[in-house]
Amino acid sequence: MPVNKIIEKMRRGEKAVGIALSFYSDEIIELAGVMGLDFVSYDGQHAPTTPETIDRFCRMCDGWGVTPAMRVPDQIQSNILNYLDRGMRAITIPNLETKEQAEKLVEYCYFAPRGLRSYTSKRVTRFGFETDLRAMMDRTNDELLIMPQLESITAYNNLDEILSVDGIEVFAGGPNDLAQSMGFPGLPDQPECLKVTEEGLAKIHAAGKKRDSDVMVSVDATIAVKDAVTAMLDSGAGSRGY
Repeated sequence: MPVNKIIEKMRRGEKAVGIALSFYSDEIIELAGVMGLDFVSYDGQHAPTTPETIDRFCRMCDGWGVTPAMRVPDQIQSNILNYLDRGMRAITIPNLETKEQAEKLVEYCYFAPRGLRSYTSKRVTRFGFETDLRAMMDRTNDELLIMPQLESITAYNNLDEILSVDGIEVFAGGPNDLAQSMGFPGLPDQPECLKVTEEGLAKIHAAGKKRDSDVMVSVDATIAVKDAVTAMLDSGAGSRGY
């Protein structure tokens, strides 16, 4: 079973490096592998996707030795399971707001004894070549990282209870949605919003847990193209081909 390079680096106190996609591209995944990056992530909440696309995404990532990561569309159990069964090893989950939701996410994502994840796809069992099923389930648990998003004032008001749930080591944010929930649409840098985020980060660290920015960093492929084209338009010079 391929290792989760994000977890591997996190355990060493290092940040994993990768590329973030809002469109599918074999070539970008190949590029990440050739460059020795740790992961490629796909936004399945705000970008178009299908389970078939993610199945191919995971196969390509495995083939090039990069960890497949994804923001899943929602907290619905069947949707989360479908993407985990394709081979995802790091998932960001939108809009966590309560301890009860956090407990459910652990239950959905991990096999017993950590959770009660439904058993499972042929890819996960290596098409029947995994003969020690208990060991396979334990390894699958060990190689999975879940990162729920705290993106509302409700989430931060409930953060002490949320942090008491075992099985979640890393949390992501959502500054624009947090700002909306606080009455500041389009103003994520409003001082009130930044104060909530900073106080939340302090609580996360005090609980011995991490923010996603503590463990991984990426370049957004679409933004990288936009920046490169903007530089070309400003300077009149393009990039050479190979």
